[in-house]
Amino acid sequence: MILDPLEKIINLKIVYFGPALSGKTTSLIALFSHFGNKNEVISIENSLRRTLFFDYGTIKFQNTDWLLKVHVYSTTGQDFYLVTRPITLRAVDGIIFIVDSQRSAYRRNIISWNELNSYFGERSFELPIVIAFNKQDLPEKFEISKFLEDINHAKYKNVSVKKTIAVNGEGILTCFEEILQLIFTGTYHANVITSVSQRT
Repeated sequence: MILDPLEKIINLKIVYFGPALSGKTTSLIALFSHFGNKNEVISIENSLRRTLFFDYGTIKFQNTDWLLKVHVYSTTGQDFYLVTRPITLRAVDGIIFIVDSQRSAYRRNIISWNELNSYFGERSFELPIVIAFNKQDLPEKFEISKFLEDINHAKYKNVSVKKTIAVNGEGILTCFEEILQLIFTGTYHANVITSVSQRT
């Protein structure tokens, strides 16, 4: 979080993280579409339209006192570009971890979660994270409770769990509002959250 008290600007960084093909880019685009900013998303893609480095965009909220700029990124899920992921995560304020809820993707989700934790060490337990179980419209889903048990969910102090269907935007805005709440909870920026809620 970067605060400019003179200009009354708060800058936040939120990153969508998760395994390849879990729906990170789709979630980001669905979020920006909600605010009518879909065309403002910048994507660095390869020739197959897969994220090469990251997707990026900024959402702005203004109240009577402060301008909140939320810089939203999605990391590449392709392991060939693994080196780009810790770079994208630098100075992050909150993470939306996109889970591919299909049984066939279970192991990839666990690997991705463990990778995320490896970047932050003990800070992982305090970092604001929303775990979004995506693709809830598809059959052959694994049990959410099993995943939470396997990652020892109880030891994380600032984590929320949601369900999403990124292809139609279901649950995407809720995840965004939730990560903002987790970031700002207990701080003097609660009035900014009120402004966000009024706009949404």
